[in-house]
Amino acid sequence: MLKDKNIVLGVSGGIAVYKSVDLVSRLKKQGANVDVIMTEAATKFVTPLTFQTLSLNPVYIDMFGEPKNYDVEHISLAERADLFVIAPATANIIGKIATGIADNLLTTTVMATKSKVIFAPAMNTNMYLNPIVQKNISYLKELGYEFIDPGTGMLACQTYGPGRMAEPVDILQYILDSFYNKDLRDKKIIVTAGPTIEPIDPVRYITNHSSGKMGYRIAEESAKRGAETILISGPTHMEPPNNVKLIKVNTTKEMFNVVEKYFSDCDVLIKAAAPSDYRPKNVSETKIKKKATKKDELNIEFIRNPDIAAHFGKIKGDKIIVGFAAETNNLLKYAEKKLKDKNFDFIVANDVSKTGAGFKSDTNIVTIIENEGKFKEYPIMDKSQVAKIILDKIVSLLDAKAR
Repeated sequence: MLKDKNIVLGVSGGIAVYKSVDLVSRLKKQGANVDVIMTEAATKFVTPLTFQTLSLNPVYIDMFGEPKNYDVEHISLAERADLFVIAPATANIIGKIATGIADNLLTTTVMATKSKVIFAPAMNTNMYLNPIVQKNISYLKELGYEFIDPGTGMLACQTYGPGRMAEPVDILQYILDSFYNKDLRDKKIIVTAGPTIEPIDPVRYITNHSSGKMGYRIAEESAKRGAETILISGPTHMEPPNNVKLIKVNTTKEMFNVVEKYFSDCDVLIKAAAPSDYRPKNVSETKIKKKATKKDELNIEFIRNPDIAAHFGKIKGDKIIVGFAAETNNLLKYAEKKLKDKNFDFIVANDVSKTGAGFKSDTNIVTIIENEGKFKEYPIMDKSQVAKIILDKIVSLLDAKAR
């Protein structure tokens, strides 16, 4: 992904500099060319030789030092940057850039670059939460600069709170995402994921085996490709993807209501959730106790839940709706019926009885069926790869509608 990409890494003075050493190593392993600019303060924490050894490039520090080549360094670095990352970004460096101060090589190069600039803040909690710092961050965001939010935890100053620089693996992922093809920019995509739960009494409910993994991977891919992504999720143990608006729900009715709230101005609805089709007709307000009866049975009457897919399929207009069919037999027959009945643009069908295709698996084995009756079977693959295939198909449909 980063082969032949030029990354300029600005390193300002803070204890988190040690994480930037790891970041350079990870960038190099991805094939990137890395040029490091250090402030004088940064050299007090880690020597320039460390960055030079890992980056295999000279390290730039002094605005007026002996040039390493015969061009104007801050201009040449600024022009060749495909991406500019400042990690760690101290309150000082953020404040200088926000107010246009260019008094060292790092700030001067930032002022001269036309590439995307990403900050990874790192500082004491009180400094990070200081209204002046927050104002500077907000102002820079308004100008188009991007920020990777710091983590929360115990800091080097022994205070607890936000201010820890994001981990190198997370910064690397953000950088990788920055080079994604933004073919869904300016599109709004709703993804539903996971199961829903329907209460029986205050301590019991019915649900299904859906883990949410497929829906979360689709939402992650959608966001990477530039779409405004809303993930409506039933209860799962999944961590929400970056740059996704996560809305948590419990019941099918709740999921229906949230989809309804956002549906009118979306471009695409991807129904990857497995909502419960039925719910108990009566929910006990107190825990149902065991009763000593001859049959020792408990009978619960169920009623139908709203059919989310069918409802929005009827009113979709020019929107694209993608459905899923998880079956255990007659896969194509049942999936094709669902495709037509619910007015999907295409349906992703899988036989959950197959090894590697179940709800909780990290892989899937899918067949994509289109309205024209065409279908394509795919081999077992990671759910992230399945998500890419689904989004590629959506992009093709959006392009066709735009023509």
